[in-house]
Amino acid sequence: MTDARDLALPSGYTELLGQLKERVRAARIQAIRTVNTQLIELYWSIGRTILERQDDQGWGSGVIGRLADDLRAEFPEMKGLSRSNLFYMRGFAAAWPEPIVQQPVGQLPWGHITVLLDKLETAEARAWYASSAAEHGWSRNVLMNMIMNKTLERTGAAPSNFVQQLVAPDSELAQQIAKDPYNFEFLGLSGEIAERDLENALTSRITETLRELGPGFAFVGRQVHFEVDGDDFYVDLLFFHLEQLRYVVVELKTGKFQPEFAGKLNFYVALVDDVMRRDFHNETVGILICGTKNDRSVRYSLGRSTSPMAVAAYTYDKLPPAEQQALPDEGHIVAALEWAEPGSEGTTTGE
Repeated sequence: MTDARDLALPSGYTELLGQLKERVRAARIQAIRTVNTQLIELYWSIGRTILERQDDQGWGSGVIGRLADDLRAEFPEMKGLSRSNLFYMRGFAAAWPEPIVQQPVGQLPWGHITVLLDKLETAEARAWYASSAAEHGWSRNVLMNMIMNKTLERTGAAPSNFVQQLVAPDSELAQQIAKDPYNFEFLGLSGEIAERDLENALTSRITETLRELGPGFAFVGRQVHFEVDGDDFYVDLLFFHLEQLRYVVVELKTGKFQPEFAGKLNFYVALVDDVMRRDFHNETVGILICGTKNDRSVRYSLGRSTSPMAVAAYTYDKLPPAEQQALPDEGHIVAALEWAEPGSEGTTTGE
């Protein structure tokens, strides 16, 4: 018998095989998504029924435990019918009282939903993280990390002049890409470091840096060179936002914000806008990321700037175990990052 692998293949066979493989993969993914959607709808409906029975008949935890036992006896192959999971289903239906078929949460795996229920208290926060996880394909671990790092609270929080320099709704979109503070804990740094060292660390861990900046950012380069009539200038970090079609200039300062920093960033934003921006691009924006800042000084500095800019703080010290559940508030961050003058008793050095 002739081995099928020894046959002379007709022209175009390899390309056809590749196309069919892609069809099979796509169908499998769609099947998994369909099954997941049906399972999530089932869990929501069970939770809704439990809520109704509790309201109408005063069901207690004992009845729910008996219900779990009876369901598992009937469907032993299903792993999600435990007593604790039924309580999650009840919480799921309470958190999303409307049918979830057309809601982002309905597209998420059950493990993601239990994280949302365990870690978040408000409907607004749950809806935001569910929508972001569904849109950007976050894994459960990424979702957990985003919640622990208070991504919602930090998104769009940086003081800026976007409203003054950009027309709506462009100004609102630009504001959403400027967090405050940025959390660079993934760098593994500690103590005071030089700006170039921070820049090196961010670019060497560019995947994590892009994740912290937020969805849509693409890395263009570091120390990007511009020549202006014989004078040389270098932009610390340059990004392009794929969704907003705009360049984003990022300048790094490891100390406290000074008004002259805004002037320099204003110049760099204007330079990138003039040299690199194309007709179909939106206006270039700048983000100054510094060790600490006085928001009032920032607003005075940005008020007369002609380029759209924002100023944010950052932190990179790893949080102690007792504080891993939430980032400190801005006051604590400012206190922790208030740099001592060189030569003073409080000066620290990097390890």
